[in-house]
Amino acid sequence: MRIALLGYGKMGKVIEQIALQRGHEISAKIDVSNRTEILALSRENTDVVIEFSSPESAYGNLKYCMEFGIPTVCGTTGWLQHKPEIEKLCVENKAAFFYASNYSIGVNLFFELNKTLARLMNPYKEFKVSTNEIHHTEKKDAPSGTAITLAEGIIDNLTDKTTWINNQIAAENEVPIWSSREGKVPGTHTVKYISDVDQIEITHIAHSRHGFALGAVIAAEWLNDKQGVFGMNDLLGLK
Repeated sequence: MRIALLGYGKMGKVIEQIALQRGHEISAKIDVSNRTEILALSRENTDVVIEFSSPESAYGNLKYCMEFGIPTVCGTTGWLQHKPEIEKLCVENKAAFFYASNYSIGVNLFFELNKTLARLMNPYKEFKVSTNEIHHTEKKDAPSGTAITLAEGIIDNLTDKTTWINNQIAAENEVPIWSSREGKVPGTHTVKYISDVDQIEITHIAHSRHGFALGAVIAAEWLNDKQGVFGMNDLLGLK
């Protein structure tokens, strides 16, 4: 496949390495220094775009790709207020759009474990839920998209929770997310249920960016020749 990279930072470079190892061609590498080159992308010269840029750039990048019907895999977080518009453009232009807050296979299994645990804990109001996430100091958005996905999974399964809050004391209806930026941590996410007598805790620890990058390339391979809006549950066959 001819893969265009939108965003060529550390993640983009790992994606490039894995894509080449899997026999693909990198047809374009576009970052802040050459951003106008996006105007050259089309269905004729690009099979799939992989978009890992920044919260400030993602919306414009995705809007262009959807308007011109270019299949796109996106892993940028911090822009999701525009996601309904991008999905609408995808459908209108018969494009393909794949979004995940985290492309690690392990993390997506962790998402399912999180939802299952929340369902099990729902009757037991004596347990108070909280979440925390730690990432490297170069990560620009907080909380992480992965942390938000975990909080949303909890909200969907705990009847007394309706929203989440970041780095603040939570009200009864809120799921607290505590975000930290430390060193070169690829990503650590923990969900805790604490009562007066005991504690239940689940944690996912990423050891490198490789798992995220591999998942994004696998998603691009899967998306090729498809139309519509997709996510990791579609790729992994999860409900």
